[in-house]
Amino acid sequence: MPLPSPQIPDSGDNRDFVKQSSLYQEFLAEREEILKHKWIESERLGYDIGFERALLDWIRKHRDSWRAARRAQLAAGGTSTPPMPVEANKK
Repeated sequence: MPLPSPQIPDSGDNRDFVKQSSLYQEFLAEREEILKHKWIESERLGYDIGFERALLDWIRKHRDSWRAARRAQLAAGGTSTPPMPVEANKK
């Protein structure tokens, strides 16, 4: 018999907490970069490559350098998402 999952009240306070969490903000920033990559690659190839392909390609080619640039920017007091490295846009 499966155990019941814990119920978390769906209050505005919980949603605000999640939206303000650094983990959620990191997820949103990374998702935005993946969507940009999807658009760039889809335009380059002439068809929609899909989110899954864009996700895997972005992780393989760009995630490490993007995260390093983001960490450096946040450490310097910046708050915006770092741009994709220039060499990543050239293909």
